[in-house]
Amino acid sequence: MPSVPPQREGRFSLGWGWGWAAWARAQRTGELRPWVAAGVGPAVAGERGGKRCSLRFCVVLGSLALLFLTSLFFSFSLRGGAGLPYLEPPGWEESHRVKLVPSYASSHLVIPAESSQQKTCACSQCVGDPGISDWFDENYDPDISPVWIRDNIQLPSDVYYWWVMLQPQFKPHNIQQVLQRLFQVIPGRSPYGSWDPARCLRCAVVGNSGNLREAGYGPVIDGHDFIMRMNLAPTVGYEEDAGSRTTHHFMYPESAKNLAANVSFVLVPFKTLDLLWITSALSSGQIRFTYAPVKQFLRVDKDKVQIFNGHFVSFL
Repeated sequence: MPSVPPQREGRFSLGWGWGWAAWARAQRTGELRPWVAAGVGPAVAGERGGKRCSLRFCVVLGSLALLFLTSLFFSFSLRGGAGLPYLEPPGWEESHRVKLVPSYASSHLVIPAESSQQKTCACSQCVGDPGISDWFDENYDPDISPVWIRDNIQLPSDVYYWWVMLQPQFKPHNIQQVLQRLFQVIPGRSPYGSWDPARCLRCAVVGNSGNLREAGYGPVIDGHDFIMRMNLAPTVGYEEDAGSRTTHHFMYPESAKNLAANVSFVLVPFKTLDLLWITSALSSGQIRFTYAPVKQFLRVDKDKVQIFNGHFVSFL
């Protein structure tokens, strides 16, 4: 049995046949209109407005969800299908541990097994001596250099995926090509000489904490062979507490400053754009912005520029 056709306002059905014919004729002529009772119009309009508002909210919420899923998929694919850090089972960090410790490429000392207790330097205590530092004994790997040079630009895949996600870029450049271009501007060779166990060389790593004020450590700091500072660490006016000498200055592109000719500029890169910036700052000056304004040109001794190895950074 056919269903009852909709009724037009002011007309009554006198039978199934007449009603069906009237409904069909109204469809053909375009006279069919929805029946609206008096006083219902504003309420229906308000309801429709609410539905439109809800629809906009759903579209915005769906767009945010899509953006999150896209970012998640990008991170997942960039890691080569590996699990995400916060989804890894317990013990993952130990099983995937990368042994990274300060060392100098092609200059480490190989100690024979029969003389394993031989001192590695002439100081009263040497961190390389067995038993002095459990952390050092466990992690020391002489095959990993703390600086990038021409001979170690290839990163292991797991280290590369970790490093490139420190500050993700939509389309990171090929790191080997970027480093090869950089080493056309700076030497790209190991800045360290041979390891002589007959010498005692000491280093001081000076932070930027206000605790140094009125500490009087200046002469003690300046008495070291290597003095390392970071970012915009001030020394002028604070010589009595922080010392006046600097041999190595560690900086990011966003905190870089010009240095004296006798100070080594050590770049700590967290993305391939940082490597492109140092190449630009020492040559063409094309890059002026990363995620913040950066120096267009950098006045430092190119022969003393060092690049902190991404393989070593993953241990920090």
